[in-house]
Amino acid sequence: MVRKRKGGGESDSATVVVMALYITDSGPNSVRAVANLEAICREYLKGNFRLEIIDVLQYPLRALAAGIVVTPSLAKLSPLPISTVVGNLSDKSGVLRALGIVGTT
Repeated sequence: MVRKRKGGGESDSATVVVMALYITDSGPNSVRAVANLEAICREYLKGNFRLEIIDVLQYPLRALAAGIVVTPSLAKLSPLPISTVVGNLSDKSGVLRALGIVGTT
């Protein structure tokens, strides 16, 4: 399962954050990571994001090619620098730092 989500209301002047979230099917930590990331995107990115959710059980080669060995893992691909957060994304301040959003918590 590969799910792509695009935030609504993207504007040309705002930076769009491009992310990939690697999960394992419907595992509890993966479900929590999806919910936590959706809440963060809704509150802080306000539609200025692109998110691809990749099930590593269905697409193991994609995970290996990206260097993902632990799930759930969030990879911020753009804007640079690239960063990765491992876990269920419940540490909101850590996720915001990885996404380049500072001073908002």
